[in-house]
Amino acid sequence: MKLQLEPDVAFGVHPEFGVVAAVSDDHPVLDEVLRKHHFRHNSTLDLYTLADDTPHNTAVRAVARASREFQDVGLSVAADPRIMLPPPIPTSDGVAARQALPGQSLTALTGELHELRRSADVADVLDQILDEHHGVVGDLEEFIDTAAAWCDRLGTANGRELGQHLRTIAHHVAFLGDQLVTAQLDLAVMPDVTPEDAPALADVPLLPRYELPSVTHTARARAALASSPNRPTTQSASPDDAARAPAAPSSPRRTR
Repeated sequence: MKLQLEPDVAFGVHPEFGVVAAVSDDHPVLDEVLRKHHFRHNSTLDLYTLADDTPHNTAVRAVARASREFQDVGLSVAADPRIMLPPPIPTSDGVAARQALPGQSLTALTGELHELRRSADVADVLDQILDEHHGVVGDLEEFIDTAAAWCDRLGTANGRELGQHLRTIAHHVAFLGDQLVTAQLDLAVMPDVTPEDAPALADVPLLPRYELPSVTHTARARAALASSPNRPTTQSASPDDAARAPAAPSSPRRTR
């Protein structure tokens, strides 16, 4: 086996230009694929760069898709893992910025379930989703709250009404998180293990979404009484009330 020490394409992070690409030679395929994914050659740096206003997720997708095309034609690719680090979320003066960490892939976590046998292991996967600082549930709630604040900045009745509607959705996400916490705790104390002769998870048909599985009376009562201590349920305001209401500040990230 012949080892290639120098890759055909290398992706990295430039302190000024963000995500960039460097090529080992002027092969036309390299230029063609990079330009297809919105990289442009900077003759001064001899690097391919993206536009200054390219969002982080768009840049990551561009690297992933270009890399796949290069590998499909037998070219070697290297990428700096720092490409995956998102920029910090802007904060007001005096508020510490959240540490930038790669987000959990919900698709990857779903794939992990197919390999697990113990209830406690499934609880550990759910714990990653529910993590206070980097879990997908909290991230979704924060995203919706930020979108609501964006609507408030429009300074219009429609903007305030939509902001209120988004905050109601954020309450539902918080409630969903609380229900998942309950399920995660139940899984954590269950001693159950999947039998050796159980069918593969991929072969178990998923129930249609409109069919609700039966639950015990105790579970129904617990679900009915459950509520988030940090996000009490509020009644939705009418459109007229929402239009007259002052813009509410974005609610803080929930803790558990």
